[in-house]
Amino acid sequence: MTVWADRHPISAAMLNPALISAVLATAAQGYDKESDQGMPWALGFIVTPMVLHRPTRQALPISTRTHLAAWAGQHPVIRAGFPARAQALAETVKEGTRFGLAHDALTLQPEGRMRSTFRRPRGFKTPPELDQILRKASLTGRWLAKAESPATVFAVLGVAP
Repeated sequence: MTVWADRHPISAAMLNPALISAVLATAAQGYDKESDQGMPWALGFIVTPMVLHRPTRQALPISTRTHLAAWAGQHPVIRAGFPARAQALAETVKEGTRFGLAHDALTLQPEGRMRSTFRRPRGFKTPPELDQILRKASLTGRWLAKAESPATVFAVLGVAP
């Protein structure tokens, strides 16, 4: 992990632990809404590159009715680049998870599932791009809850846990 002071300012702004924690917490809320259980923590390594990469975020379905495998088949270019993006963000996701746990935005259950305790402050006006990222994180959490297992999600997207 790069020392905070040594990070490029754009990277520090766009990949800061608070943002990653908010993405993970929002996805965990969506997952929990769909399945009544916490999101497997490993799916955080899928959600984050899906919603932070603008072309992938824009290509995500508008509802959870689209099957993940069908979506991946319709977007071969996105799927082809996904493993590299996921790997590049792995340390960032770990850092965001630690931040969320330390600041009570996330809780980790014994069986390796994350739950969210994150709530947006009342009256907080979310900037448009952040709002889109968080909305897609919620959708992605609900969508991944419909997959058979995290292993299936990883396999469809060509990522090894």
